[in-house]
Amino acid sequence: MKQLYCFYLLLFVTFSSFAQIPSSTANYDLKKKRLLIQFCSMFLYGKNQGKIDEDSSAVLAAKAYNLPVSLSYDEGYNDGNPLIGSELIEKGNINAVKRLLARAKGIDRVKLLLQLGSFYLFKPGTKPDDLQNAFTNIQEAVQISNQLKIQKWQHQSLMLLGKFYAQTNNIAESKNCFTKVVKECQKQNDQKALADALANQAEFLPNSDPQKEALLNEVIKRYTTLGLEEKKIELHMRLITVHYWTGNTKLALKEFYQSLYYQRKAGFKHTHFTEATISYIELLSYNTKSALYYALKSIKTMESINDYNFADIFYLRFGNVYLALGHYKEALDLYKKSIEAGHQNINSGGSYRSFVSLVAALSSVGKTREALDYINSMTANYPPTNPFDKMIISNTKANCYDILNNYPLADKHYKEMDRYAQQLTGPATLFDVLNAYSAMTAFYARRHQAKEAKFYADKILALSKVNNRHYTSENLEISQSITDSLSGNYLSAFKHYQNFKKIRDSIVDFTKNKQIEELKIQYETLNKEQKIKLLNDQSKLQKSELQKSKLLNTLSIWSVALLLIVIGLLYNRYRLKQQNNIKLEFKEKEINQKNNNLRHLLDEKEWLMKEIHHRVKNNLQTVISLLNSQSAYLDNDMALSAIKNSQHRIHSMSLIHQKLYNSENISTINMPNYIKELVEYLKESFNLGQRIRFEIKVAPLELDVAHAVPLGLILNEAITNSIKYAFPDDRNGIISVSLEITAEKHYRISISDNGIGIDPNFGSKKVNSFGMSLIKGLSDDLEGKFTMESHNGTTLKIDFLSDFPTDKKNRNDPE
Repeated sequence: MKQLYCFYLLLFVTFSSFAQIPSSTANYDLKKKRLLIQFCSMFLYGKNQGKIDEDSSAVLAAKAYNLPVSLSYDEGYNDGNPLIGSELIEKGNINAVKRLLARAKGIDRVKLLLQLGSFYLFKPGTKPDDLQNAFTNIQEAVQISNQLKIQKWQHQSLMLLGKFYAQTNNIAESKNCFTKVVKECQKQNDQKALADALANQAEFLPNSDPQKEALLNEVIKRYTTLGLEEKKIELHMRLITVHYWTGNTKLALKEFYQSLYYQRKAGFKHTHFTEATISYIELLSYNTKSALYYALKSIKTMESINDYNFADIFYLRFGNVYLALGHYKEALDLYKKSIEAGHQNINSGGSYRSFVSLVAALSSVGKTREALDYINSMTANYPPTNPFDKMIISNTKANCYDILNNYPLADKHYKEMDRYAQQLTGPATLFDVLNAYSAMTAFYARRHQAKEAKFYADKILALSKVNNRHYTSENLEISQSITDSLSGNYLSAFKHYQNFKKIRDSIVDFTKNKQIEELKIQYETLNKEQKIKLLNDQSKLQKSELQKSKLLNTLSIWSVALLLIVIGLLYNRYRLKQQNNIKLEFKEKEINQKNNNLRHLLDEKEWLMKEIHHRVKNNLQTVISLLNSQSAYLDNDMALSAIKNSQHRIHSMSLIHQKLYNSENISTINMPNYIKELVEYLKESFNLGQRIRFEIKVAPLELDVAHAVPLGLILNEAITNSIKYAFPDDRNGIISVSLEITAEKHYRISISDNGIGIDPNFGSKKVNSFGMSLIKGLSDDLEGKFTMESHNGTTLKIDFLSDFPTDKKNRNDPE
C-alpha cells in the first residue's frame, strides 16, 4: 500500500505544476465579491435590455465567476462565517434543507427560513408556487424572530418580507415593512443597521418613485461616513441607473466617471464594466473620441486581469465604435472576435447583437450580398425568439435590401421591424427602437414618400418626448430635411440639413484625427504583444510537455506493475464475494416482489377510499334530494326551515367527500377552497344578492376529515344564524370568516357579523337552541374552546389544536 500512496503523491506533484491561471477574484474579500456580482448583474441586465430579469442576471454573474448565487441576496444574515444549510441550498438540495429545518430551533431555524425564503423569492422568473413558498417561509421567520425578541433577526425577517411585497408589486406593504425597520434603527441609534435598512428600502422602490433618488443619496452619505467603500460604490451605481433609466443621461455619464474613480481607489479591479458603459453612452452622444478611448480601456482591463467571461460584449462595444468611425475592417475583425468569444465563454444573451453588427460591417465594405446570405443562414439555424432580436434582424435585412436597391423587400422588412418595435415599450430598448425608426424614415424620405417618412419621424419625436430623452441622428435629420423640402418648408429643411452636416462632419473629421490613429496603434501593438506572449508561452509549454512525457513514461511502468498487484487483490476479493452476491440477489428479488405486492395493495386501498368518498357524497346528495322532495309537501314554516337547515348541514359534509374524491390527496382537505365554496353555496341558497357581503381570510391549511367536518358544520350553523337573524328588515351587512394559525399546531376559527348582535336579555331557550347546541357539541368534538361575544354585532370564536381529536378519546376507550 505504501507504494500505491507514493504513486498518487507523485501524480499530484506532477500535475500541480500545470495549475490554471488564478481567478480574477482570487484576492477579493467577501465585500468585493458581493460588489462584483452586483456590478456584473446590473451590467448584464442593462446590456440585455430587459430580455432577462434581474434575478437571472445575478445567477449568470455568479455562475461566470464561480461564486455562490446567495451572495447576491444574503448580505444581511451571512457575515462569512459557516451558515447552516447554505451549502445544501447552493446545490439546490431543498428536500435536505427541509429535513434540516424540521430539526432546527431558535436562531438556526430563523436562518434556515430566511435562506429558504430568499432562495424561492430570488429564483429567476416569477412563478406563483415559488412566491407562495417564499411567503410561507418568510412569514414563519417573522413569527419566530418576534418570539425570540432578537432585534437583528426581527429586522432581517421584516426586510425580507418587504422585498417579497416589492416582488409582488405591493409597494405600499413593502414600504410599510422597511419603514418599521428604519424607525426602530433610528430609535436605537444603530447607524450601520439604519444604513442597511434605508439601502434595502431604496433598492426595491421603482425607478420612477421620487423617494428612491433621495434615499439613495442619503444612504451613500451614511456609508461614506461609516467607511464602507464597497457599499457606497454599489449604492452610487444604483443611483446612476436611476438617472440613466429616467432620461438624465448627462448626469448619469458624469456619475459613471465618478464611480470609476471610486472603484480604482477601493482596489476594485473589474472596472471594465464601467469603462464599456461609458464608451456606449459617449458613442450615443457622438463623443467618438471618448467612446474609442474607453472601449480600448475596457479591453485592456479585461485582458490584464484575465476576465474573459463576457469578452463578446466588450469586443462588440469596441467594434461599434470603429463602425461609427467608418473603420470597417477593424470593426469586422472585432465582431468576429466577439462571436468567437461568445461561443467559447458563457452565453450572455447578446449573440444576435454580434451577428447583426458583423452583417452591418460586411455591408459597409461592399459585401452586402454576402452579408444577407450570412444573416439568412444564421437565422435559419438560430431563429430569433424575442421581439427585440426579431426587430434588429428585420432592420438589418431592410438596410441590406435598401443598399441593393431592392426597395419592395426593404419596405417589407421595415414594416416587419415596425411591428416588432411596437412591442418594445421599456426604456431599456428605446435607443435601438429610435435608431431603427430613423433608418426607416430616411428610407422613405429618399424615396420621396413624404407621408410615410413624416409619420415615422413624428413617432421618433413622440417616443423621445414620452421617455424624456433627447434624440437625434444623421438619418433623422436628413429625413426631416427632405420631407420639409418636399412640403415647401425650405427654412426648416435647411436647419435640419445643417444639423445633419454637423453630425456627419464631426464624425468624418474625427476619423482623420491623429489621436484616433494613435489609439488604433495602441490596440494593434497590444494585439502583437499578446501574440508574442502567446508564442513564448507555447514554447515553454512544449518544453514542459517534453519533460512531462518522460516523467509519464517512467510513471507508466510503475503504474502497470502496481495495477497488476491491485487486479490480483481485487480478483481474490471478487471470488470471495461472488457467492454472497448470489444469495443477496435472491433475497433482493424476494424483497422487490413483496414491495410490488404492497404497492399494489396501497393503490387498491387508495382507489377504494376514493370510491367510498364518492359513494358517501352521492348518498348525501340523495338525502338532500329526498329532503327537498319532502319539503314540497309541507306547509309548516318551522318544518320547512328545519329541512332547509338539515340540507345545508348535509351539503357541508357532502362537499368534503366530494373534494376528497376529486383530490389526489385523500387524507386532508384544502381549507381555503372548501370554506370559499361553502360560503358561496350558502350565499346562493339564501339568494342574498349584494345585500350581505362576505370577507374571508383563511390561512393556507390542509386539515383532516375529523377537523374539516365539525368545522364545516360550525360554519354552516354560524353563517346561517347571521344571515337569518343579524340583519332584520333586509339590512345590509358584512359577515367575516377567518381561520388562522395562532401558534404552532394551534388554530382559531372566527365567524363574526356587524349586525344587531344578541339581545343581552335573551332567554335560555335561545341559548339552548339546536343550532347553538350543535356548535357547542362540535367544539367539544374538536376539544376546542368556544367563546361568543356581542359587540357591534356577534362574534363566535373556537380555539382548537391540530392533533387528531378522536385519537385521545380512542386511546381512553376500553377495548
